[in-house]
Amino acid sequence: MKASLSAHEARRIALAAQGFSRPRPAARPDRRHLRRVIAQIGLLQIDSVNVLVRSHYLPLFSRLGGYQPEILDASWLGAPSARELFEYWGHMASLIPLETHPLLRWRMAEAAANQRDIFNRPTSLEQQRPGFIQAALDQIAERGALSAREITGAGASAGGWWGWSDGKRALEALFVAGRVAAAGRRGFERLYDLPERVIPARVLAMPTPAPEDAQRSLIRISARALGVGTEKDLCDYFRIRIGPGRTRIRELVEDGELTPVAVEGWPQPAFIARDASLPRTVDAHALLSPFDSLIWDRARTERIFGFRYRIEIYTPSQQRKYGYYVLPFLLGDRLAARVDLKSDRATATLLVRGAHSEPGVRPDAVAEPLMREITAIASWLGLERIKVTRRGNLARMLHPPRRA
Repeated sequence: MKASLSAHEARRIALAAQGFSRPRPAARPDRRHLRRVIAQIGLLQIDSVNVLVRSHYLPLFSRLGGYQPEILDASWLGAPSARELFEYWGHMASLIPLETHPLLRWRMAEAAANQRDIFNRPTSLEQQRPGFIQAALDQIAERGALSAREITGAGASAGGWWGWSDGKRALEALFVAGRVAAAGRRGFERLYDLPERVIPARVLAMPTPAPEDAQRSLIRISARALGVGTEKDLCDYFRIRIGPGRTRIRELVEDGELTPVAVEGWPQPAFIARDASLPRTVDAHALLSPFDSLIWDRARTERIFGFRYRIEIYTPSQQRKYGYYVLPFLLGDRLAARVDLKSDRATATLLVRGAHSEPGVRPDAVAEPLMREITAIASWLGLERIKVTRRGNLARMLHPPRRA
């Protein structure tokens, strides 16, 4: 591999690493296709927002087309013997292949030893209510899978996204420490149970590697999923602190698994995975979740695509530039447009509340492939109609079919 890359080459490497250089399956995707994508990108980030569809379902559609979401559900929420994924803190809350479980036990051990949550904040609940965390664990052991509000003495939420009740704080402390596992979801409410009732015995029996070995393996996965990245890119994929991460990267360079490379326009040095692919062209077309692993790092997205992206859900409506739940549209090897989408399930309608092409992209060149993708996603979601609001320079050129 070359010692320097053009910006265009780096972009194609990143897209290939994320699975966008291969065509979607001609036949309906099955579990093998899902397994292949998840193995390639390493994990799926979970998010509770359900404006269009919950985030962890969309990256698979972006790469495969109209698969059955029930296949993913079975891999995550089905009987323990049929599961292939577990939920834990990977890149935020994530669905992760079971084989990765041993590589994250150092994180669980650190959280248990340091009494800190996944954001490295001290967990003060034990000081405030001595014995309550153990009591919550005892209830789960006796009663089976429980939600936070089902814990005796859970208390009330303080309001807001992170205004957790004591029951939620206790179970999250146990969860990050690996003493309970996510048994499933009720709606989007996480259920907690003992690991031995959630994680297959063959996985729990796998040897636990030393933290250094586990971190090296995680960065190896990151490098494969990114293709090319800076130290921060490689560490952030699994939220490894930059200090130990930098040491692991140096070790992988010494072993020949990573190669230092200069990328045009990147201010920081980069590293390329030994087996990274550099396709001549990328002919992709995909709407991307805001939490897709291709774009979840906004600084990297801007560096690779020249695309400044911010999710505006928490921005007051009058201050939003593009809309409430805006998805970038990947066309070829560039992010060519952004679209504000909402599923109106009561009327079986996909609402296109705004559509904007990017500077330098002709709206007439992107309108037709974008409309095809919007139609495909409406069909996948079982929405019968598409309604376009004439907001944005691209919206007036989108002509939906009579039925999706």
